[in-house]
Amino acid sequence: MIALSRYICLNMLSPKKSILLFSAVMGLSIVFTLQSCKKKSRSDMGKALFATTNNKVFKDITPEGFSAVFQKKLIDQKARLTNPKIIVAYYEQHDYDPVLIMEHLDKQDLKVLPKYLQKSNEHGLDPKMFQTEKLKAMLAKLYDKNGIKTIDEAYQDMAELELTMANSLINYSNALQFGVMNPRRIYANYYTQTKRPDSISMSHVFEVKSFKTFLDSIQPKDPQYLALQKALVGTTAAPGMSAEETQRAILVNLERLRWKNKPSESKYVLVNIPDYQLNFMDNGKSILNMKVCVGEGRNKDHSHNLVEYDDSYQIDRPFSRETPQLNSMIYVAEVNPVWNIPQSIASKEIIVEAAKDPYYLSNKNIVVYKGGQEVEDPETIKWATLSENEKASYSFKQKPGDDNSLGKIKFLFKNSTNVYLHDTPAKQAFAKPMRAVSHGCVRLEKPLDFAHALFGDSAKYKTIEKCIVEDNPEPTSLSLNNKVPVYITYFTCWSDDSGTLQFRKDIYGLDIVLYAHLQKFLSA
Repeated sequence: MIALSRYICLNMLSPKKSILLFSAVMGLSIVFTLQSCKKKSRSDMGKALFATTNNKVFKDITPEGFSAVFQKKLIDQKARLTNPKIIVAYYEQHDYDPVLIMEHLDKQDLKVLPKYLQKSNEHGLDPKMFQTEKLKAMLAKLYDKNGIKTIDEAYQDMAELELTMANSLINYSNALQFGVMNPRRIYANYYTQTKRPDSISMSHVFEVKSFKTFLDSIQPKDPQYLALQKALVGTTAAPGMSAEETQRAILVNLERLRWKNKPSESKYVLVNIPDYQLNFMDNGKSILNMKVCVGEGRNKDHSHNLVEYDDSYQIDRPFSRETPQLNSMIYVAEVNPVWNIPQSIASKEIIVEAAKDPYYLSNKNIVVYKGGQEVEDPETIKWATLSENEKASYSFKQKPGDDNSLGKIKFLFKNSTNVYLHDTPAKQAFAKPMRAVSHGCVRLEKPLDFAHALFGDSAKYKTIEKCIVEDNPEPTSLSLNNKVPVYITYFTCWSDDSGTLQFRKDIYGLDIVLYAHLQKFLSA
């Protein structure tokens, strides 16, 4: 009768209004149906818990009773949660239900979680940071049919278990997928875009249908990561290092591999600062490898190591010449470049040399400017007697030529630190094992080969070849039709193609800084 009456009323209206009203009625029916299903599902909470645990106390559990206890628990323990806003907001929007307990109860999936958390030491992480033992004890009590004696105890234990699981699961998920530390917060010279967990990624843990499937999916699968994990299990001393130093080097580099900042492009340039090497990567293979010189560092003689760290290393104090970690896009090659000499180099080096030798500037093809005007006779200036303010009034440029400190070509990419890749007339440095010798830019061993890798057999590359050998060189800029990503990074430990673990000296002390921050998260 009700359905018939509804049908008649609808047919008395215009067709358009009938359709709108019918849609509205059906929409309300769906909402009522969903609400009824939800209420039915929530009302089965005690029944489901009893069926799984055989503890009669759970028969009297109600969603309303749990909700009141859980709201208070959230308020009382908010300060100990790592991401309280995410957790509180989720439960507010879901009627303060024990979502994790109820979703995974029938599947016995709850017992899977502490097993995975216990294995976090395989990642170099301390299981204590995920409250692993606490979770194991609470779950054991939950599944013991005589473990919980009263309904009040049931509510309290369920609230504590739900909250601990949410906090631990988010922390574990974040650690494995994004790393424990945010590199941009601990390093002063760090400009690499690094994705960090957000509300969407963290809230996702509440929606997973199987803990095992989810936890398997977030395990890092990069071959480099797996190789370092394997090495961590049976750590032995690397050549020239103690076993302790070796283990700590593996730990900090595992953390670096967890950071979400790795190249996603098929073609890119990779510079590893401690290795003094550049690789031009194409579809996972290096199509060009060369030595590089990088910026001078605070720990170039390796006088400090991981064993000697202390709390003071938590503040990163980079040397002014250190090459920054960054990612950008190479967009242009400048052949026969003019070097606009930075003020710091001019004051500390160029003027010092000019004071010793009045013809130093002309011999080095350096032009002097004051107030924007070229100084005609710079050798007449008494550089040694100038005050710091007077020195700052001069600027210097080095013209193209064989003596130009940038060599015959440089490659530009946007960055806030004004560094770039470039040629150099100082070739002897490439024969040395320690090549942290520049002012911050990256010097290339084979700049012409690098240009060829960028431009291919194009007309622009032919122009580069021609311009480089000119007797009276003129600055020439050639833009890349397709920009190429460049990543300047810092790894002191990795597995080579043969599976052998490679270690490099921590020339900037960045391992020490990272290890100091990771101390409370790392397993012994």
